[in-house]
Amino acid sequence: MKPKIAHCSYIPVWESIKWNKELPNQSVWLELPVYSILLIAEGCGQLHTGNQAYELHAGICCLLPPNSEYKITLQKEGLEYYTIAFSIFMDHKAPFGANGSELFSEAVKRVAAGCESFSAARIQADTLYEHQFAENEIEQLNNQTRFLALFTQILKSFHAKKEDYNIREVIQKTIAYVREHYDQPLTISELAASAAINRWQFTKTFKEMTGQIPIEFLNAVRIDKAQQLLLTTNDNLQQIAHSVGYNNEYYFNRKFKQKVGVTPGQYRSGHALETRFFAPFLEDYLVALEVTPVIQCAHKHWGRQEYLGMNDVPQIDISSIDWSMLSMHKPQFIFLDEGYHRWNLDQCSRISPIYKLPSSSENWRKTLLQIASIIGRKERAQQVIAEHEQKIATAHQKLKNALDKETVAVLRFASNAIYLYGGPKKGYTGPLLYDSLGLNQPQIVQQMPSHERRMKLSLDMLSTLDAEHLFITFDREQSGGAERHWLSSEAWNTHPAVKAKRVYEVDFWAWMNYGVLSHNRKIDDLLLALG
Repeated sequence: MKPKIAHCSYIPVWESIKWNKELPNQSVWLELPVYSILLIAEGCGQLHTGNQAYELHAGICCLLPPNSEYKITLQKEGLEYYTIAFSIFMDHKAPFGANGSELFSEAVKRVAAGCESFSAARIQADTLYEHQFAENEIEQLNNQTRFLALFTQILKSFHAKKEDYNIREVIQKTIAYVREHYDQPLTISELAASAAINRWQFTKTFKEMTGQIPIEFLNAVRIDKAQQLLLTTNDNLQQIAHSVGYNNEYYFNRKFKQKVGVTPGQYRSGHALETRFFAPFLEDYLVALEVTPVIQCAHKHWGRQEYLGMNDVPQIDISSIDWSMLSMHKPQFIFLDEGYHRWNLDQCSRISPIYKLPSSSENWRKTLLQIASIIGRKERAQQVIAEHEQKIATAHQKLKNALDKETVAVLRFASNAIYLYGGPKKGYTGPLLYDSLGLNQPQIVQQMPSHERRMKLSLDMLSTLDAEHLFITFDREQSGGAERHWLSSEAWNTHPAVKAKRVYEVDFWAWMNYGVLSHNRKIDDLLLALG
């Protein structure tokens, strides 16, 4: 019986981690008694085994079986590479996942592949090399973790599909990688090599996609994270600089002031005194905390968030923002959410310090508490949350008694589409209606993928929507009410809920929002219609 690879059995042996730099025009013979990873860092050459030859250059990784002999021929610039030897414990009973042995065996058969995340692999290899003789048990455990991370990256590289290669897709992965690994010593050359794109093309396409060259983008991500740490932790400036990838506190201070307009120390000490806020599409949280922004966000087609009652607060059109007008109102601090790219709100940093909230979406409690912590209103936030939970508990019982097993759905009408909102995990309405309040979902909602916030409905799908109660809202578009044309369709007028007069129109802004006041309004609307 062929043995299978045991779960978590990739245990490295550190006896042969080496950094090699050979002279030009030479051949090197490798005799490998154990499994080995060959990670090419610089230079060019070829790996020969039997009748096969594999091209070697920066970013290539090789996975080589034991008891084999390999010849490496070098080109004139020589070759720099790591070899990392490791052992595998074999087991007849415990497979490494369902197809673990097949994955590993196929990778070994392929021998060489371009490393999908070369910069990350290089960092792991560098760190392993630096700590190869560690005697401290914690550092030895760290080495195990580093090796497993490296091995996982290499396996992914071997099983990546070549036909899926697309420059923009690869750079999009690099952008995501930078956002996640901003604290590591990333270089443009390594990022380009990991994408298997020459540096010029990489930088050009990167700027086309982000509006920034890679180093500017990296610094922007780091400073954004630093702003969060300055306002939510008590770490000193040196600790924060190191946490976001800067080894030099002076350089960190200089880059921070260039982007934010004040030093990290001034940013931290000044925010608690600020009272003049601008928070586009986040006003719900400020009003809940009993803070009135100096100016409120509006949209030329959608209007403003009327449910917040800020009738005397000046408005600014987010779709074509007047920066001189915003500056005239002198906001001292600006909150932005993950949608700031859509409205080109990065320019807000020219007017006052900004704080970009980490994406939380459905987790409105996290957003509320974070804003409250920054502006010194934690107690008020806790009170707001407690009052909301009590409101939910009361409404839950009333709605349960009123509805029994009747189902509820939420529809949003645009001029060119009808959208059905999803289940208890995602979206503006589902987590409140189906999770917190326990309302019954139509079958079509239950069948929606858990990661989807909404789905587009055809008229045929609308006619079969199994909901006894429909809550509907309309996009406020330039089309002059064209979004209501759906109401004259046969599919709509023959729907059982429509015929039974169980359709309830609700406010667009209050229902297409995540804030606590938005949710309170939804509960009020539900009780008015159903309770």
